Amino acid sequence: MGTGIGGDRYAVRVLRRFDTIRTPRLVMRRWRDGDRDAFAAMNADPVVMRYFPATLDRAASDAYLDRLEDLFSRQGFGLWALEVAGTGEFIGFTGLNPMPPGVPGAGGMEVGWRLAQRAWHHGYATEAAAAAMDVGFDGAGLDELWSMTAVLNEPSQAVMRRLGMTPYARFDHPRIAAGHALRPHVAYRLQRARRRQAPAAASQPSALG
Repeated sequence: MGTGIGGDRYAVRVLRRFDTIRTPRLVMRRWRDGDRDAFAAMNADPVVMRYFPATLDRAASDAYLDRLEDLFSRQGFGLWALEVAGTGEFIGFTGLNPMPPGVPGAGGMEVGWRLAQRAWHHGYATEAAAAAMDVGFDGAGLDELWSMTAVLNEPSQAVMRRLGMTPYARFDHPRIAAGHALRPHVAYRLQRARRRQAPAAASQPSALG
């Protein structure tokens, strides 16, 4: 998923903050210093990061977490830390993030996710992303949402399709070197007017807070 941190375009459009979101199985919340170790381990896992050009070392991971948290202060929502309800286990992140320059949908809002391996194949990404989309459409009043990934990343594209998104364009990611296997990307989009009920696993009601 593309997850570059953007600017303040949406700050003035949000009339309330979305610090915590609860779904039947998950809690999406603001970041804590206690998340840093687990976050760094996830970002250093070559399997988790196989559809990104490189893993992140501890310094880069900590800097990324700081940017994620700062976005909440400026925008009112962002990429939430994701934990399992009941146990409090940190399993990754999911949320909304500005699309970077030079890609289809640039300046729009992307729904994105990254989960630790132990959290795969439970439907968590779809459940959390559906709740994030509720914030985008119902909380921030957005007209459309985007998502993008490497063409090779079929698992993430499957999540996008489950969310009701459809392919919009294929493109070469401007931040990935020419000739790199991950440079070919695909962008998906969902417009408010075409929003439909997601599958039952992803459409349980969420509590916005």
